[in-house]
Amino acid sequence: MKHTFLKSWVLLALLSMAFGCTKDFDEINTNPNAPTLVNSGLLMPQIQRDVMNSLLNEAWGIGNIVIQHTAKNQFVNEDRYLWGELNGIWNSVYDNMRDVNNIIAQSDANNEQNYKGIALVLRAWMFSLATDAYGDIPYSEAILAKEGINYTNYDSQEAVYDGILNDLETANNILGTTGEVVAGDLIFKGDVAKWKKLANSLSIRYLLRISNKRNVSADLTKIVANTADNPIFENVADNAVYTFLSNSPDQFPLHSARIGSFNEFRASKTLLDTLQTLDDTRMPIFFRPTPETETSGNPVFAGLPNGLGDVEALQYNGGPQNQSRIGSLYFENAVSTQGLSIAKGVIMTYAELQFLLAEAAEKGLISGSAQAYYENGVNASFQFYGLTAPVAYFSQNQVAYTGSSVEKLNKIGFQKWISLYFQGLEAWFDWRRTQIPALIPGPTNQNDDKIPVRFRYPIIEQSLNAEGYQGAIQRQGPDDLNSKMWYLK
Repeated sequence: MKHTFLKSWVLLALLSMAFGCTKDFDEINTNPNAPTLVNSGLLMPQIQRDVMNSLLNEAWGIGNIVIQHTAKNQFVNEDRYLWGELNGIWNSVYDNMRDVNNIIAQSDANNEQNYKGIALVLRAWMFSLATDAYGDIPYSEAILAKEGINYTNYDSQEAVYDGILNDLETANNILGTTGEVVAGDLIFKGDVAKWKKLANSLSIRYLLRISNKRNVSADLTKIVANTADNPIFENVADNAVYTFLSNSPDQFPLHSARIGSFNEFRASKTLLDTLQTLDDTRMPIFFRPTPETETSGNPVFAGLPNGLGDVEALQYNGGPQNQSRIGSLYFENAVSTQGLSIAKGVIMTYAELQFLLAEAAEKGLISGSAQAYYENGVNASFQFYGLTAPVAYFSQNQVAYTGSSVEKLNKIGFQKWISLYFQGLEAWFDWRRTQIPALIPGPTNQNDDKIPVRFRYPIIEQSLNAEGYQGAIQRQGPDDLNSKMWYLK
């Protein structure tokens, strides 16, 4: 009896302790240093920094080369279109899209329309990078694992572009309608008016991108004819750029690159010869004189043809000592005062917008002076580098806004191609649509004398999301470098 009572008492005590522990379980096991919610101002810097670094790395390794701004003299696979997996953009977009969606959800809960508007612009831009690189992509079902969607369908590029343009229109409509101060914005330092300008300027870019598939005149005119409600970039001060710092860990990504790896990249003969012909004062910023003549009293600039074989590339023009390297402001001097003003991550510039408007005006899609837009674009590109375009520059046959409409469109595209230096992916995306300038694949290219038009999907998609991947292939075409995406067909 005594033992039974003792056992009962011990059991009761244990049960009481169990219930007491359970009562305080959540409180005891909550780590104050691992919050489950992070405010939007803390999420935003990582999104902007991570995506921008990925964009710059892909521009350096592939974009600048395929668009023939730079060329390689060693390990030349990229220059011969022997591209393996290129997953930087894919991974960065989808890894960071979770936090973009978190900002949107928190903004809806707190009625913070400024944060939401910025997040929508970022979402549109990020998804545009993914679809412009790969074509059809996971979009409407992306980042919904918590809702039970682990194997996402790939949306058609047309549907993705509809979503992108809708996000930008919504952003334009809601930015500035609430009064919260935006923190954590490394692009515009919380200037909501500039984000609104970016939303509409990006809309113009993306409308032109799909203009071979749709009549976008009404949509373009809606923006351009009413900039009071749909503001766009007005000058170079509106450039949407990421400014790096002089100190680690937020320095220009190439500043810490190994010098040997940096020096594998040289001036493309295609661009360098163009700049020399035009006596273009941007040339000494883009490129250096050859190492042989760099410190001499008679500096020589010499480019390297794209797409040479390993031996031929390394020995071209007598070897690396006679091949111009990339400008120092993109490497060792990227942390100097001048370097910080030039070596930036770019979302979009006023110069690009002006060239887009010039094209739209020349094609009759909007009203306005195509020549004025064009010349504004040229001037703005020089201003980006702290230069003034010489008056004589515009009198040259290759630059003067004269000739037939086709010739004028070629001049617009040609100057835009120059202006997109070190913005290799955007230059490539735009070139695929316009084919301006008329680039020629290198002599030892391994892609049947065709310049690639897309990246292959990440191999992991074939095993982890086979059904979605196969749906995209059936709709878009083989998963290779040459299958044209929707807006290119």
